[in-house]
Amino acid sequence: MKLFLDSTRCQGYGLCHEHSPGLIELDEWGYASVLAVDVPPGEEDAAHACAESCPNSALRLEK
Repeated sequence: MKLFLDSTRCQGYGLCHEHSPGLIELDEWGYASVLAVDVPPGEEDAAHACAESCPNSALRLEK
């Protein structure tokens, strides 16, 4: 499973990082700084919560 970020949609709310700080890093302005990350085993639920928490749908999961 892979988590992708559409950086053009990110508004820097930081909710993704709150749900999954191990998957999403924020830059100095609070924007997600990862464009794509492999979701490690056992982190699938956190990745789903992370993607669902984004008010601008900037994150998506793909298998």
